[in-house]
Amino acid sequence: MNLIPIFREFNKPAFQFRIQIRFYTRRRDPFPTKITHYLNRAKLIDSIRLSLRSNNPNSTLSTLINHRLFDSFVLTHALRSAPCADSALSLIHTIENTKSSNFSHTQNTLHALATVLAKSGKLVELKSLIDDIESKRFGNVKISFMNLMQWYAAAKDIDSVVRVWDQYRVESRIVCTESYNIVMTLYVEMGKDSEAVGIFCKMVDDGSVPNCRSYSIIIEHLVKCRKFLEAIEVFNLLPLMRIKRTLKQYSVLIEGLVGSKMFDEVGVLVNEMQVDGILPSRTVSLLLQQVKDEGFLKDVDELFEGICPDERIKSVSFSIDSSDEDENEYKGENENEVSQCDHVDGIRLKPWLDPRSLASALQNWSPDEVSALEGANFVWTTRLVCKILRSFRSPDTAWNFFCWVADRPGFTHNIYTVQRIMTLLARHGRTELVDRLILKIRIEGMRLPFSTIRLIIDFYGISKNADAALKVFNDDQILCGSISKVNLMLLYSSLLRTLTKCGRNSNTLDMLDEMILNGICPDIQTFSGLMQYFSQLGDIKTVQKLFSMVRQSGFEPDAYLYKVLIEGYCKSTRAALAWRLFEDMKNSGSMPDSATKELLVKSLWKEGRRREAAAVEESCEEVNVVLPLGLPGHVWTVSSADLTRVYNIYSNSFVSKGA
Repeated sequence: MNLIPIFREFNKPAFQFRIQIRFYTRRRDPFPTKITHYLNRAKLIDSIRLSLRSNNPNSTLSTLINHRLFDSFVLTHALRSAPCADSALSLIHTIENTKSSNFSHTQNTLHALATVLAKSGKLVELKSLIDDIESKRFGNVKISFMNLMQWYAAAKDIDSVVRVWDQYRVESRIVCTESYNIVMTLYVEMGKDSEAVGIFCKMVDDGSVPNCRSYSIIIEHLVKCRKFLEAIEVFNLLPLMRIKRTLKQYSVLIEGLVGSKMFDEVGVLVNEMQVDGILPSRTVSLLLQQVKDEGFLKDVDELFEGICPDERIKSVSFSIDSSDEDENEYKGENENEVSQCDHVDGIRLKPWLDPRSLASALQNWSPDEVSALEGANFVWTTRLVCKILRSFRSPDTAWNFFCWVADRPGFTHNIYTVQRIMTLLARHGRTELVDRLILKIRIEGMRLPFSTIRLIIDFYGISKNADAALKVFNDDQILCGSISKVNLMLLYSSLLRTLTKCGRNSNTLDMLDEMILNGICPDIQTFSGLMQYFSQLGDIKTVQKLFSMVRQSGFEPDAYLYKVLIEGYCKSTRAALAWRLFEDMKNSGSMPDSATKELLVKSLWKEGRRREAAAVEESCEEVNVVLPLGLPGHVWTVSSADLTRVYNIYSNSFVSKGA
C-alpha cells in the first residue's frame, strides 16, 4: 500500500504554487515564519510544563514568564497542561507578583484556569474566579451559560448545574443539545438512572435533536450497567439516524464486551469499525490484541499498524533555558495526556504539540515554512497526520502537506490519512484531486471504508458538484467491497440529498425511481427531505406523488412528516392543502407544535380562509394540552419512530429500578 510515488509526482505543481505565493507571505518579527514562531512558543510551553513539575518551580517560573515570547497563547496552553490545580494557581500567582503591570488576562487564559479548577474539584476557587469575572475585574471577559454548566459539571456540582440550566432555559429561546447532555452525564455518573432517562425524554419532548454525544452517553450508561445487548442495539440504530459512530462509542463497547468475554460480538464491532473507517486508539488496539491472543479476530493486523507508542518519539528532559534552543529537540506527537504531579527532578514528558495551532502556522506553506518544518524533525504518525489534516482550512495547504509528508522518512500514507484528505477535498469541490486519489487506490488495490464514499457524496452536496457525486456513486462504490442493503439505502439517500442541494430535480426523481426498481425502499427521513425540498419549490404535484409513495411503502406518516408538509404548503401559499393535512394529522391522533400551528393560522388568514383558521384554533384548544415547542425528528436524518425506539430501549433497561 505504498502511495509515495504518486504524491512525489503531485509535489511538483504544489512546489510551483508555493513559489508563487512566497512574496506574499507576511513575516512575523523576530521570526521569519509562523512555523518558527510556533516552534519557539512550544519550547517555552514545554519549559513551563517541566518547571511546574519540579521540586522548586518558583525558581524558574519567574524567569520563564519574563521571556519575550510569553503571552496569552503560551499561558493558556501551559495552564491546560498543568498537572494539577495547585500548579496552575502557582503559575498565576507568580505572574501576578512579577508582571502585574504588564500582563493582562484574556478570555482564553481565564477559561483555561477555570477548567483546571473545575476538573480538580476546587469549587471554592472556581466560584471565586467566576465572581471576579462577572464583576468585570478582568475587563470584558464573557461567560456563557454553557461555560458555567461545563465547569460546574466537571466539579461534580449538580445543584449548580441544574440552577444554571434552569436560568438558561428561562432566558434563551433555543437551548442547545449539549446542555441536556451535561445534565444527563452527571445523573449517569451519580447512578441516578431514572433521572438520566428522564433528561433524554425531555430533550426529545422539547424538540432538541439528540447528537452524537447524546447517544455516546446512553451507550456508556447501558454498558456501565452491563446492558450490553441493549447498548449494541442502540449503537446499530445510529447509522439509520445519520449519526456518526465514534471511537468513543467503539471503545466503551469493546472494553465492556472484552471484560465479559463476549468475543463474537467484539468481532462484529471490529468489522463495523472498518466499515466506518475508525482509527483504533492505543487502548482499543491493546484490547483487540488480547482478543486475538484468545484465538479470535483473524486477519486484522492492519488495524494495529501505527497504533502502538512509537519509540521514535522522544521526551523533553528537565533542562530549562529561556534562550532560543535548537529546534531539533522538539520532536514527536503530543496528545495532551498530562501526568499527575510528582515533583521530582529528572522528569521526562512528551513534547507539547497542538495540531490545530501547527496547522494554522502552516497555512501559507511557503518554502521557508517547509524548511522550518523539516528542521523540526517531527515524528510523523498516522494519528498526528490525521489530526493536522482535520485542522487545515485551505484544501491547497492540506494537499501540499499531504504530498510533503509522504516523503518523510518512516511514514507511509494508509487508508486513514487518505480518507481524511479525500473528504476534505470533496468538501471544497476539488474533484480532480479526489479522482487522482481514487485512481491511485484502484492501482494499489486498497479498499475504502463505506463511510468514506458516503461522506464524499455528502460533501459534494456542500460544494455543489452533482456530476462528481453521481460518478462516485456509479463507478467508485465498488471500492468498498460488498455493501449491505441497509448501507445501500443510506448511500442512495446521501446521493438524493446531494442532488437536491445542487438543484438537479430531474436527476433526483430518476435516481429515486432507480432506487425503488432495485428493491431499495427509501426510509421516512428520505421521503420527508424530498417532500420538503419540492414543496419549497412549489412543486405540489411531486409532493403529493411522494406522499402517496410513503403510504404505498407501508409507512405511517408521523407528526414530524405532517409538520414538514404543512410548512411546505404554507410557504408555497397553499394553505388550503395545509389545512387538509392538519385535519388528517388530527384524525391520526397527532398535533402540530406551536410554531407550525401559528404558521398555519397565519397563512389561512392571509389567504382569506378565516373559517379554517378559526377551526384550527378551536381544534388545538379542544385538546386542552400545551402544544410542544418542537416535534421529534429532522428531515433527511432522524424520524420520530427512531427516537421512540431508542427511548424505549433506554427506559426499559431501567424499569426494574423504578425508571
